[in-house]
Amino acid sequence: MTDNLFSLSGKRVLITGASSGFGAHFAKVLAGAGADVVLAARRVEKLEETATEVRALGRHAVVLPMDVSSHASVEEAFSAMPEIDVAINNAGINRVGTCDGLDEEDWDAVVDTDLKGVWAVSKFAIRQWRRDSRPGNLINIASILGLRVGAQLPPYTASKAAVIQLTKSIALDYARYNIRCNAICPGFFRTEINSDWLETEAGISQIKRVPMRRTGEMKEMSGPLLMLASDASAYMSGSIIAVDGGHLCSSL
Repeated sequence: MTDNLFSLSGKRVLITGASSGFGAHFAKVLAGAGADVVLAARRVEKLEETATEVRALGRHAVVLPMDVSSHASVEEAFSAMPEIDVAINNAGINRVGTCDGLDEEDWDAVVDTDLKGVWAVSKFAIRQWRRDSRPGNLINIASILGLRVGAQLPPYTASKAAVIQLTKSIALDYARYNIRCNAICPGFFRTEINSDWLETEAGISQIKRVPMRRTGEMKEMSGPLLMLASDASAYMSGSIIAVDGGHLCSSL
């Protein structure tokens, strides 16, 4: 009875920030579960690499340029996009610095990508679903830094905390239209963005504060992702799922 519980056969999934890291991993996991994908990011050449891997799994892949920090870019991408069933807001960036040390440009870059981008993609996905009277499913990739705080990350922590509240707001407003919205809050995973930092003294110290005493492996995001993307989570909306090795439970 559970063989097809996490199946995505017949579904098409949009993934933002799909050129590397979580996004590229998600594309292959979803394709393996039977989904076709729409891959969106600024680096189109990197998207083509991911698309090739998806097609090797026997699934369709559409590549679209999209800068989520630009409302116009998101709107243009949706005008060329096939119908989707699930949208994963994965695109994100970070800038490190104290509140009085960051430039306005740094603040705006993070907030526009990590928060406004989630809103823009959600907006146009919801419009598509409501126009066609179809159900929809949004998955926002937030962070445990939206639930706890880390040093010298003010725009990132503020944006991720806002994404968590936006997730709940969308869940409340659109449940009546059979549109769901949930969020995953990853802890520390080794990606191309943070791999060098994790080898520093500060990074090693951070890992020691994780109760499991290690970073997460990409494959450990696959289960939560498939649950939320599939009908296995049909009665879930507004849920915030931490995947963090118990980091949020660490002692103060």
